[in-house]
Amino acid sequence: MIFKNLRFFIIGLAFLSLTSCSFYSLSGVTLPADVKTFQVDYFGYQAVLVEPGIERDFKIALEELILDQSRLSLVTKNGDYLYQGEITRFYIAPMTATANSTASQNRLTIEINLRFTNNKVEEESFEKKYSFFYDYSANTQLQGSALDTALEVIYEQITQDIFNDTLAKW
Repeated sequence: MIFKNLRFFIIGLAFLSLTSCSFYSLSGVTLPADVKTFQVDYFGYQAVLVEPGIERDFKIALEELILDQSRLSLVTKNGDYLYQGEITRFYIAPMTATANSTASQNRLTIEINLRFTNNKVEEESFEKKYSFFYDYSANTQLQGSALDTALEVIYEQITQDIFNDTLAKW
């Protein structure tokens, strides 16, 4: 008797999941059934201080996060969701001083202007700035692995914020 009721429960649950109008995943993303693709265009670079290649790295980080945490497929044109923008700020500033009035810690701040276009529901499109920072010792040169670590931390936060605003709707 228990197995018979359990079988009906499982069949009912499967039916409900197949008839829903959207897809839910464990990452908190609920997407309409007709949204299947996304496109990330090249992010331009408008910051005064130039660090070559970081715009490419940001584009890749955003693509990988969306691929990993959603069911969307990456396309190069005509995506249901379109991500465009530019890096508007790459700025290093001293944060804390020593007794000798020199910096003991610096802060790298990156700001990205995002234009999100929802090609299915135009009212959900928006433009917004995202920013995050990384603090590091003033004795460290921001290059090589130190720069890679800083960019990884900053991009992880900014891409997650973009993901939450555009897909998770948090």
